[in-house]
Amino acid sequence: MITEQNQACDLVIFGAKGDLTKRKLLPALYKLEKSKKLHENMRIIATGRANWSTEDYINIKKTEIKNFLKETIQENIWKKFSARIIFCNIDVNEILHFSRLKKILEQKNNIIIYYCAIPPETLHAIFSGLGNTNLNFPSSRIILEKPLGICLKTSQKINNQISKYFSEKQIFRIDHYLGKESILNLFALRFANSLLFHDWNNKTIDHIQITVSEEVGIEDRWNYFDKIGQTRDMVQNHLLQILTIITMDQPKNIQSDTIRNEKVKILRTLNPINTDNINKYTVRGQYSSGLIKNKKVSSYLEENGANTNSKTETFVAMKIYLNHEKWSGVPFYLRTGKRLAHKYSEIVIVFKKNPIHLFNYSNTELLSNKLIIRLEPNANIQYDILNKMPSLKNKYKLEILQLKSNNNINQSNSKNIIDAYERLLLESMRGIQSLFVSRDEVEASWQWIDPIIDGWKHEKNNSLQLYEAGSWGPKSANMLLYYDHHDWYEFH
Repeated sequence: MITEQNQACDLVIFGAKGDLTKRKLLPALYKLEKSKKLHENMRIIATGRANWSTEDYINIKKTEIKNFLKETIQENIWKKFSARIIFCNIDVNEILHFSRLKKILEQKNNIIIYYCAIPPETLHAIFSGLGNTNLNFPSSRIILEKPLGICLKTSQKINNQISKYFSEKQIFRIDHYLGKESILNLFALRFANSLLFHDWNNKTIDHIQITVSEEVGIEDRWNYFDKIGQTRDMVQNHLLQILTIITMDQPKNIQSDTIRNEKVKILRTLNPINTDNINKYTVRGQYSSGLIKNKKVSSYLEENGANTNSKTETFVAMKIYLNHEKWSGVPFYLRTGKRLAHKYSEIVIVFKKNPIHLFNYSNTELLSNKLIIRLEPNANIQYDILNKMPSLKNKYKLEILQLKSNNNINQSNSKNIIDAYERLLLESMRGIQSLFVSRDEVEASWQWIDPIIDGWKHEKNNSLQLYEAGSWGPKSANMLLYYDHHDWYEFH
């Protein structure tokens, strides 16, 4: 039975030697220790193929996570934290190895959480290993990282495999964007403020832009990224999650199922993009060499291990419409890419212009109010309104006045900021699923994404465009908005 409270848990990490564990999981768990959020009887069982002792593992990881904590390790905290860790040498492809894990887990009567920080092709071995050794208790939980497959068919296969051993109530599918404070604040912004609640529809909103821009390249992940591409890596999960949160109807409550059901409804209203209209509604690109912060960086095809014939996209922009009464006629412009000019994530809500122009002036662009929601870095909210410029002249002259929050929602230099993985790990310990993705969400997003990826495979649509690293992507991405008499909001 899953109860919504922080209980004594055994957190079993499959892939405890890997990149995600050292970059995100262990730093997040250390910070939860520091903030006294971990149950006193909680244990961390790190699994991996290595003839290491627990002491070996602890020493290795202490050295590694120093680079990712962004703060000095406090020895008294580390001593308490490391005392929770047990290393277990397991090859997940060997069923008999799971008996080693079972011996450790039988020592206590804790709720067990299995964290799968491993490639998707390894998941089935873990599911069957746990099932065959009777470690899939009704009270246990399992956390799955993205990507869950590379298309609808492979996603369904994974979901069908795990459903043999775990119920949907036990499965926690992670999209770390849902753990960000700035994303969670969207619910409060939309549903707690009458000023926005009543004007959040096609009667007042002209269009919406969502940008998730990255400065980094593929960071020595060629074998992974070239099979996935930016659309699967970012749009299918992160950007569509943002889109659903800013367009979903108000749920009846803030419980897990009601929130996730409203998001699924939005995913099912996305107008299809396929071979027939893909060139009209999408742009994809691949970065060439260029300058990032005045430092020369290689092209995608010059990265370590690159296949010089690769047609994988590192940038994608889309224009999307919803078949939804509240959003009919409102275009949503999405863009995301690697090796772009700046790292930031932002939502721009552009309101319709006043139909009656009481004030005559030359700059008609001033007629649009904008709500700019910066997700990262240094999350804040800015509202652009029109204000009279001080003057003794009879003629009104207007200018944009920026009303900007200063509540430090998510300042990157703050030592007290709650990392997304801290929040999501804590929620899994409490058994709360509202910040995790349901099977219906995953499969609905793949159902919409698959025709786009298939459409690009046709020769007439295979228009991969190069863009210089340090730029804002292919120039044709601007044309998605230009034909509608819009422009991408300029980064500030």
